[in-house]
Amino acid sequence: MWCPKGRGVGRGGADDLGNNPGRGDRLHSHQEPPTSDIELRLFELRQRLPYLIGSVVASSDGLLIAGDLPESIEPTGIAALAAAQLSISLTFVATTHGADLHEVVIDSGAGHVVVYSAGPTAMLTVVTAADAVLGRVHLEARPVAGAIADLLARSVAPAETVMTGAGFALSSNGSRSDIPKTY
Repeated sequence: MWCPKGRGVGRGGADDLGNNPGRGDRLHSHQEPPTSDIELRLFELRQRLPYLIGSVVASSDGLLIAGDLPESIEPTGIAALAAAQLSISLTFVATTHGADLHEVVIDSGAGHVVVYSAGPTAMLTVVTAADAVLGRVHLEARPVAGAIADLLARSVAPAETVMTGAGFALSSNGSRSDIPKTY
C-alpha cells in the first residue's frame, strides 16, 4: 500500500502540498510511489479533493485491494466495514426500491464516509474531514470509482468454474457463480 508523504492532517488535496514539515509524515509514512493503476487513481484523487483523509479500494467481500489512509486508520478494517455497510445497504435498497445501489453516504459531525460501487465486485471508500463539500466529493470520486471498475474488469481473466469440496461452484476469482451480484 502506498500513502503520499506529507498528507492527511491538513486539508489535503491540490491546495495543501504538505509544506508544513512533519505535519503529515506521522500519518502517511509510506513514501513509495504508486505501483499500480489503482494506487495512481487514489493518488490523483488525493491531489484533487480538498479535505480528503484517505481512500480504500476493496472487493465486495471486504478484501483490501489498495489504499491510501493515515497510519491511524487500519485499511483492512475499513475495507471490511465498507463491505458490511454495502451489504446491509444493498439489502435495504432491494427491499424498498428493488433497484441497484450506487453509493452509500455516512455523514457525521467529524466528516463523511462514502462507499461507491466500483463495478460488480469492488468498491471505493472515501473518508473526508467535516469541511469537505459532499458535492465536490461526488464530483471527484464517482469518475475514480468508474475508472477503478474498468481497471478491475480488464485485469480479471475469464472465469473458469471449479467445484469446491463443499460442492459450491466457484469462479476463478473465488466468487460463487450461482449467485448473481447486482452492485
